[in-house]
Amino acid sequence: MSELITMPSADGATFVRHESAYVDQGAQVGSGTRIWHFSHIMAGAKIGKNCSLGQNVNVGSRAMLGNGVKVQNNVSIYDDVVIEDEVFCGPSMVFTNVINPRAFIGRKQEYKKTIVRRGASIGANATIICGVTLGAYCFVGAGSVVNKDVPDYALVYGSPALQHGWVCACGVKLTEALICPECGKTYRKAEKGIERANE
Repeated sequence: MSELITMPSADGATFVRHESAYVDQGAQVGSGTRIWHFSHIMAGAKIGKNCSLGQNVNVGSRAMLGNGVKVQNNVSIYDDVVIEDEVFCGPSMVFTNVINPRAFIGRKQEYKKTIVRRGASIGANATIICGVTLGAYCFVGAGSVVNKDVPDYALVYGSPALQHGWVCACGVKLTEALICPECGKTYRKAEKGIERANE
């Protein structure tokens, strides 16, 4: 019978890992985080509070995750990927960190930083090419290939991913008037995409 193991967190409380998961010494994991079957958190990785890392998740030694991040099964978060608070990474989505990899050429010094801003969602089987920034609360559709920056609140999908409108912070597509048909929030155009109209 498998067990969950309680461990001391980086902030003086505790987090939980499945007995089959490895958390290397030197990794920082915040309180309330849960790490599931067959996952590996490498030394130097930084994971915030109240995160959920599903089965078979790998977090590199220079990767950073904020608070409340949900990472579904079979996701690798490589070095120089920075994920801010409350981001959703769908099952089997892919980050990269080298533009032109070759098995016979070492390019660790050429890793490109990828940033996922607060509240963004990345759909299942999407691929995020290294060096891009995904804007706050943007939504990347399942199976997409993202090869350029995505604005805040943008809805993108396809290969390559193209913008197909805007989404609310609650995840519902906005009307042409930039109003959420579900929660009623209103938005306006901004320098980095759109922003809440009453903020």
